[in-house]
Amino acid sequence: MALFGILMIFKPLNGPQASAPLPPRAAAVPRPAGARPVPSQAPSAQAGPTQSESAQAEPSEAEPSPSEPVLGFSPPTRLRIPAIGVDAPFTQLAAQASGEITPPAADDQNLVGWFNGSVSPGEHGTSVVIGHVDTKTGPAVFVGLSELPQGSEVEITRDDGVTVTYVVDTIEAFAKDRFPDDLVYGESDDAQLRLITCGGAYDRNVMDYTENVVAFAHLESWQDED
Repeated sequence: MALFGILMIFKPLNGPQASAPLPPRAAAVPRPAGARPVPSQAPSAQAGPTQSESAQAEPSEAEPSPSEPVLGFSPPTRLRIPAIGVDAPFTQLAAQASGEITPPAADDQNLVGWFNGSVSPGEHGTSVVIGHVDTKTGPAVFVGLSELPQGSEVEITRDDGVTVTYVVDTIEAFAKDRFPDDLVYGESDDAQLRLITCGGAYDRNVMDYTENVVAFAHLESWQDED
């Protein structure tokens, strides 16, 4: 198998908003037992209660504003994607002076990297996770990413013991020389996740793949270790 390459130009997360709208969200899936739902970011399409209904309604605790953090900062420690058999530890990745993100170790088939210039999983914003599609010795952790079904769950355990669950909205493939930095890395008003690997054909002239595969996902729920 060819050595996987995944150096991508990074657009700062405090830069301009995405130049194109994010993909539509998939239908909600059942939450795991004991999970806390993420407050809806979209206004309700239903009409408001009548005056008599409002008078009879019991007072309720106000839901958090979409602008408030869902969770605080905590680095990720474990990634699980049951639909494609992923169960892998994390390493932290940093951007080079050139703006490219250093990928995970090329000789580890079961390792994913969290880009530490992005928010931690569960926080408002865009969290970025990168993994290899293959190595010199065989398939790697994200070999099945391009086939991940819409609506699949992505579970990330954090250092604080909280497990966050994202739901996959869509999978897209982009030519590396036309990679949409703002769309993939751009700011978000809610909690988003990007899973990134290589795809397309392997170009032996440059020893790299021609495309990047990106899974777009949104935060569905979280639960404490307790």
